[in-house]
This record gives sequence, structure tokens and C-alpha cells, in this order.
Amino acid sequence: MFKPYDCCSFYDEMLDGKNPKKHYVPFYEQLLKFSNEELLTKHMSAQSSFLKQGITFTVYGGDGDTERTMPFDFVPIIIPDDVWQTIEKGMKQRVEALNLFLHDVYHKQLILEAGVIPRKLIENNPYYSREVIGMNIPLHNHIFLAGIDLIRDENGEYRVLEDNLRNPSGISYVYQNRYVMRKMYPEFFRDYAIETLEKQLLQMQKALLSHRPKNLQPDKEPHAVLLTAGIYNSAYYDHVFLAKEMNIALVEGRDLIIKNKKVYLKTIRGLKKVDIIYRRIDDDFLDPLVFKEDSLLGVPGIMEAYKEGNVAILNAIGNGVADDKATYMYVPDMIRFYLDEEPIIKNVDTYLLTNEERRNWVLEHLDELVIKNVGASGGYDMLIGPHSTEEDRQIFREKIEEAPHQYIAQPTIKLSRAPAFQEGRFYPCHVDLRVFVMKGNETHVIPGGLSRVALKEGSLVVNSSQGGGGKDTWVIKEAKVHA
Repeated sequence: MFKPYDCCSFYDEMLDGKNPKKHYVPFYEQLLKFSNEELLTKHMSAQSSFLKQGITFTVYGGDGDTERTMPFDFVPIIIPDDVWQTIEKGMKQRVEALNLFLHDVYHKQLILEAGVIPRKLIENNPYYSREVIGMNIPLHNHIFLAGIDLIRDENGEYRVLEDNLRNPSGISYVYQNRYVMRKMYPEFFRDYAIETLEKQLLQMQKALLSHRPKNLQPDKEPHAVLLTAGIYNSAYYDHVFLAKEMNIALVEGRDLIIKNKKVYLKTIRGLKKVDIIYRRIDDDFLDPLVFKEDSLLGVPGIMEAYKEGNVAILNAIGNGVADDKATYMYVPDMIRFYLDEEPIIKNVDTYLLTNEERRNWVLEHLDELVIKNVGASGGYDMLIGPHSTEEDRQIFREKIEEAPHQYIAQPTIKLSRAPAFQEGRFYPCHVDLRVFVMKGNETHVIPGGLSRVALKEGSLVVNSSQGGGGKDTWVIKEAKVHA
């Protein structure tokens, strides 16, 4: 059934050689009962389900923007409960340290005074928002929702690839992947006790509403909205889904107005005060009076309401300084500095290119390394050395020489693989895992998260904007699984 695997070079999530791992045995045995024709029919029905529900995202490119459905693969990523507990502890630890760092750099700057992180790396960072220095925000919490990207290396060890602390997307796909999986492939669930997703969005709503602005009267229930850039945003489906599930209004900037340094929603019954804004637009577009003057997405004067403590904005303004790819390499040091603990889940080795000796070495080994723009996301402005041409490398060589502070280098990790069923056959594809961490009065991790798969055979890029797809992710209780 499966194409022969090179089990010596890559860690496989499902297989040891040609045999399934223990926690995949029930799935594998059920899989053998299907004919190839049945699998192909189910596969086509699954893709059609996404299309009918309007589950799409936008790919931006030189040939114009393209609306696509998220490709889905039915072979799940199954994580035993004991493994998940380690991931969960590691994610809570990391987000706690990152939040303490954000509060620190906008207040006492102890980590900079101690020389743990170079001051110039923070103060010269384009995402460091001087407008909020000294501000005290609800719960002192800068990170309402984090999306932490994990990979497994050739030894099966989890490592953090990237932190997303501004506007992480993808929770809607977690739910839709599970919905389509249960609808199209119910047979696979029979022998598994899987951590459910049903109550997770109630947890998210609870975390959201816990961010009461300081000027809200204690006896008043907070009124929250989700601020979107509109239907042309690549993650608009995500916005619609979350607003609906958390029972909050989905609004655009033009729906809000500032009066007496307070935010109001325009309704057919008049103005309604807004206390919490879960924003899905970037800092630069929030307030044309403070940031980009030509922004049509934000609300003029919203920063003044924010500073007065009349409204909470989540995630907090200025978070980009903590998920910048240059800052990323110092997160283990943050964990040691603020928590006096060793990181539970390690980083991928990362090299800054501002050091001339290190930069020269990287420039000589571009064909072996991954180069990333520190501020980019979604797989854009990235070089994967082993899959690049000399022309590609020359372009990045010039970029690095022109702006070495703008790029980092990492070794090419042998990302773990899992079988994928595409075009009527199985073949191995590289995968990663985006784990979602919600933080309010308590910190909560959604079980499983979004498994992303590089469906283009041989590709290392899992981002949906670069041709990647999604898989359902199961956290299982080992005692309930039986062959």
C-alpha cells in the first residue's frame, strides 16, 4: 500500500520501516479494509466538503491573487497522551516566558539590562512599538492566542520552529479537519479514545472575556468584537468561524467609531460600547492617526482609547518584537532568565548574520542551509538551500549582503514525514504541527492543533500559501487504544 520509505534518513510519524507503530495499528488495520477506489471516492468527497462550506484562503503572488480550498489529507497525525503532555508543558512554559519578556521590554527592560538579549536587537526592531512603552494592559497579558510551530527532527525529537504571537491563524481548520474526518471516515474512530475539541472554543471565549479593560465597571459584562480586514483577507474564513463560535460580532474598521476616547459599535439601535477587540489586522493598520496614515482598515483614535484603558486589544500591540525570527533564538534564554528553568522543547539551531565571520560562512554554504527573512511569514522570502538553484542563491546572497540584520540561517532539518493519499496513491510527505495556546486568567492548550503537510512530493514547505495542506491531529489515551 505504501511507497517504500527511506527509514534511515527521516523520522516517520506512522511507520517503523513498513510496519505501523503501536498507536497506529488500529488505523492501519482499518485502512487495509478499503479498496483504492473507495479511498479515492472518499478523498474527492472530503475535498468537495471544504469547497461547499467555503473554507478557502488566498494565495498572494505575482500572477494575481488566487482563492483556494485547503487541501486535506485523511491520514491523521496521532499523538499518544504521554507525548502530548510533554508538548503541552513545553508550550505553556514557552508562552509564559514570552509574555514576561513582552511585559519586560515595554517596562523595566531587566533582560536588556542584564545583557541576556542585545539591546539594539530590540530597540532597532521594526515591530518594537514605542507607542505602548509603560502601558499596563489587562492581566499584564500580551498573548491571548499563540500559534507555536513544532517540527520533529530525524530522531523524532520535537523542536520549536517558529512563534506566532501577532495574529496566528488556523484554528478553524483544526475543527473543519475533524468534522470532515468524522463525516467521511467514521470507521477510523471506532478503536480510539480521542481528546475532543468540543469545549475548546468555550475556553477561548472565557480567556477573551477575562481581559477586562481597567475602566470597565466591575458589575458590567464586557462586550467583545472580532475586528477583521474584510472578505479579501487570506484568513477571512478563520475570522468568520471564530466570531460565530465565540458568539461575538464580526466587524470591520468602518463599523467602529471613537467618542470621548471610548470605542463604539454602530448598530441599527444606535451606538454600543465595545470593551474588548480581538483584532485580526496588524499593528500598522489599526489607527491611521498613529501608524499608517493611509490605512482604511483601522479606526482613527483607537490608540488613545487603548492607552486610556477604555478598551482591550488582543493580541496586544507590539507583540511582533517577540516573534521576530531574530528574537526567536533568544527564547531559551528568556525561559532561563524569567522562569529559572531549562526549555522543555528546544529551538532549531539558528544563526544571526550580523556577525561578519558567521555571515561569510553562511554565504559559502547557502546550498546547505535555510535562509529566512526575520519579519516574513507564510513561507515567503525564504531560501531552502538543498532545493535551490544557483540563481536563487545569488539573489539571497545579494539580499544578505545588503541587509544582514534582516535574515537568519538555520540548518536544513530533516522534517518528520507521514503518509499522504493524493492523486490516488500514498507517498511520504513532510509535516509540522501548529499548537494553539490560549491565555487569560489561565493558560490552556488546544489538544492536537493543526498538522500541516507539504503535499508537493519532496517539498519541505508546509504553508498553505505554498501548496501545503492539512491533516487531522489526534491526541489519544493509550489505555483506550487496542489492536
